[in-house]
Amino acid sequence: MRLQPEKPPSAESLAEFDLRLIEQLPVAAYVCAAPSGNIVRFNAKAVELWGRTPKLGDDGEKVCGSHRIYQLDGTPIPATKIPMLDVLREGVVIRDQEVILERPDGSRIYVAVNIDPIVNRAGEVIGAINIFLDVSERKLAERQSQQLLDIIHAEFERLSRFFEHSPAFMAVLRGPQHIYEKANKRYLNMIGREEVLGLRVADVLPELESQGFILKLDQVYKTGQSFVGRDLRVTLRDETGTAHEKIVDVVYEPLFNHNGEANRILVHGLDLTKHKQMEEELQRRAEELATSDRKKDEFIALLAHELRNPLAPIRNGLQVLALSGDKPEISTQVRDMMNRQLNHMVRLIDDLLDVSRMNRNKLFLRKSRVSLAEAMNHAVEATRPALEASGHELVVQLPPENLYLDADLTRLAQIFGNLISNSIKYTEPGGRICFATEIHADEVMVMVSDNGIGIPNDALPNLFNMFSQVHGRERAAAGLGIGLALVRNLVEMHGGRVTAESGGTGCGSCFRVFLPLPQTADLAESPAPITQQTEPPPGARILVVDDNRDACASLAMLLEITGNTVRTAHDGLEAVNLAETFRPKLILMDIGMPMMDGYEATRRIRAQPWAADTTIIALTGWGQERDRQRSQDAGCDGHLVKPVSRVDLDALLQRLESTRVD
Repeated sequence: MRLQPEKPPSAESLAEFDLRLIEQLPVAAYVCAAPSGNIVRFNAKAVELWGRTPKLGDDGEKVCGSHRIYQLDGTPIPATKIPMLDVLREGVVIRDQEVILERPDGSRIYVAVNIDPIVNRAGEVIGAINIFLDVSERKLAERQSQQLLDIIHAEFERLSRFFEHSPAFMAVLRGPQHIYEKANKRYLNMIGREEVLGLRVADVLPELESQGFILKLDQVYKTGQSFVGRDLRVTLRDETGTAHEKIVDVVYEPLFNHNGEANRILVHGLDLTKHKQMEEELQRRAEELATSDRKKDEFIALLAHELRNPLAPIRNGLQVLALSGDKPEISTQVRDMMNRQLNHMVRLIDDLLDVSRMNRNKLFLRKSRVSLAEAMNHAVEATRPALEASGHELVVQLPPENLYLDADLTRLAQIFGNLISNSIKYTEPGGRICFATEIHADEVMVMVSDNGIGIPNDALPNLFNMFSQVHGRERAAAGLGIGLALVRNLVEMHGGRVTAESGGTGCGSCFRVFLPLPQTADLAESPAPITQQTEPPPGARILVVDDNRDACASLAMLLEITGNTVRTAHDGLEAVNLAETFRPKLILMDIGMPMMDGYEATRRIRAQPWAADTTIIALTGWGQERDRQRSQDAGCDGHLVKPVSRVDLDALLQRLESTRVD
C-alpha cells in the first residue's frame, strides 16, 4: 500500500527537479503537479500539438482544462478518468496508450501517451511527466488499410484509386508463392522497380530470403495471423543491382476468401527512411556543434594563455628596468628579452589574422622572382632567438644562389619559419634540426626534420587541420594549433604540397614542402640587386597622430632620437589644425580616433594645396584588406599595422629621403 504524505504535495516540491530538460526534447512533453493535475512546465512541441499555450501558476490550468480527450472509438473520457490523473493518484506507469485529443479549434489528432510518475526522496508521487506523440499519420494509414480489408472482396476495383494514392506503401500477394497481384506506386518506388505484377517476391527481391522476410510471409499464409514490424531495417536491390537500406513499419495482413481461408496477403506500411536519416543527421549535427563549442572554449583558453605568456616577461622587464638603475648590461639584456616577447606576440596576432583571411578566402600572394635561399635565410633569422634559447643545433643546406621561384617571399619565409618553430617546440633542449633542399625534375623539395618527441601515427591524418593539438596542453609551448594549417594553405596557394612523417612518439618528425620550379627561363634569372642604406637620414618634419597617448609619445621619442622634428596630435581634428601650421613632410595617421577619424582627417589634409608633397601613412591596428583599401581611398600613401618595427620605420624614412628635393 502506497503511503500518502501528511499534506498534499505542492507544485513547489517539483523545484528540486530540473524541469527545463523537457524543453530540449524533440517530442511534445509536459509536467503536472500532484494531486491537482495543474500543468507546471511544457515545451514548444506540446504547444504545437495542443494548438494553444496554457496558463501556469499556483491556480494553473488543469491537464484536462481545454483539451477534451476521447477513446479511439470516439467515446469521451471523463475528466476524472484521464490517464494523467490516474498516474498522479496511483503512481502507475502508462505506455503507448492511444487516445484522441480535441484541440480548441475543434480539430482532432491521435496521440500516443507515455506517462511516468515523479517521486520525491520519500517515494511520494509529487508530479508526472507526459511524453506524447502525434500518431495521426500512422492511425490514418491503419484506418485506410482497415477500410480496404472490410470491402476488398466485393469492391476491389473501386478501391484501386484509394490504394494507389494511399500514404502507405501497399501490395497484394496471391497464393503460397507470394505472386504480386497489385502494388501501388509508393511500393514500387520503395523497391526501385517499375513493374512486378505476376512475378514472385522471391524472384523480384531475392535478398529478402536471407533477411527472413520470405519466411514471415510463409508463416502469415499458413497461420492466418498478421505480422507487424516496427522500425525494421531491410536491404533492397533495385533493377540496377544497387543496394539501398530502408527503415520501415510494415504489416503482413492475411486476406480470407468466402470459406475463411487465407489466400492473399496485404503488405502495407510506411517508409521511414528519410525520417530516420533526418533524425540521424540532426544528431550528427548536434554532436558536431557540441564538439565545435568545446573546441572554441579550449581555443579561447589557449589563446589567453599564449597572450599572457609574453606579457609576463614584458611586465617583469619593465619592473627590472625601474629598479636596476644605471646598469647598462642589465638594461641591454632586458630590452633584448622584451623585444623577443613582443615579436612573439606580433607573430601570434599575425597568424590569427591570416587564419581569418584564410577562412574568408581573402588570403592572397604577391608573387615575384624570389630567391629560395633568401626565403630560407629570412626564416632562419626569424627563428634564431628561439633556436638559441632552446640550445638547438640547426643544420642548414641552402640551394644554389641562382635558384629562383615564382612566389611570395614573405609567405615562403612564413612557411619555413612555421615549420622550424614547430620543430623547436617539439624538440627537447639541445636537439638537432635540419633545414635542407633537394632539386627534382620539375620541383624543389624543402625539408625540415628534427630528433624531437615525434608524432603519434593516429595524429598524422589530422596534423594540418585547424586547431589540431597533437600533444595538447601538457606541452608548454604547444601553441594554438594554427601554424601547420597556415603552412598547408600557403603551400597549396603556391601550387605545391606539404607532407609530414614520423616514426612515432620519440622518433622525431620530418616535414617536406614541394614547390614547382618556374617554367620560363627568365624566372630562373637573378633579379637586379636592390641597394638600401642601413640607417635612415635624419631631419624630416613628422606629425604623429594617435589617440593612445603612450603609443603616440613613444613613437615620437623614437623618431626624435634619430634626428627628426616631431609633433603629436591625439584626435583627427587636432591633426588637421596642427598640420596646417606645422606643414609636415610625413604624417603617421591612426584611424580609430575620437572627434574625427583618420580617414576624414586624411581627406581634409589632402584637400590643402600645401599637402601635395606630404606623405601620409595609415598606422593602425586594423590590418584587413578592406582596411587597407579604405585608407588608400582616403588618400593615404601606405598602410602599416601596429606595432610598427624599427625596420619598417627606417625603410619609410629612407623612401621619404629619396623623394625629398633640397
